[in-house]
Amino acid sequence: QIQLVESGGGSVQAGGSLRLSCAATGRTFSNYDMAWFRQAPGKEREYVAAVSWSGYTTVYTASVKGRFTISRDNAKTTVYLQMNSLKPEDTAVYYCAAKVTTTAVLFTTTRAYNYWGQGTQVTVSS
Repeated sequence: QIQLVESGGGSVQAGGSLRLSCAATGRTFSNYDMAWFRQAPGKEREYVAAVSWSGYTTVYTASVKGRFTISRDNAKTTVYLQMNSLKPEDTAVYYCAAKVTTTAVLFTTTRAYNYWGQGTQVTVSS
């Protein structure tokens, strides 16, 4: 199986930027689609962005389009989430997730992903 460790979270003011990283170990990283999810206090975990095994295909939830960028470096077995123009409503614990690539479709539901990191806290103050 694959193990995932997130880093890069922190506290920023609204309008600021953060870059999250998720380092993967274990299995062949390029066999996996990767995604970022987030969970705010009292809310369900929600999808943020996903990237295909090759890095060529990405999808985003509407609320982060144009502000966040997901990318991956298969040589470094790492996936990134660049977050710009942060808003207080982006405050959440951010989770990295992985699933074995089975189709060209990128999935956006939590149940599609088998492997999860421990999460990293992002706090955006107004």
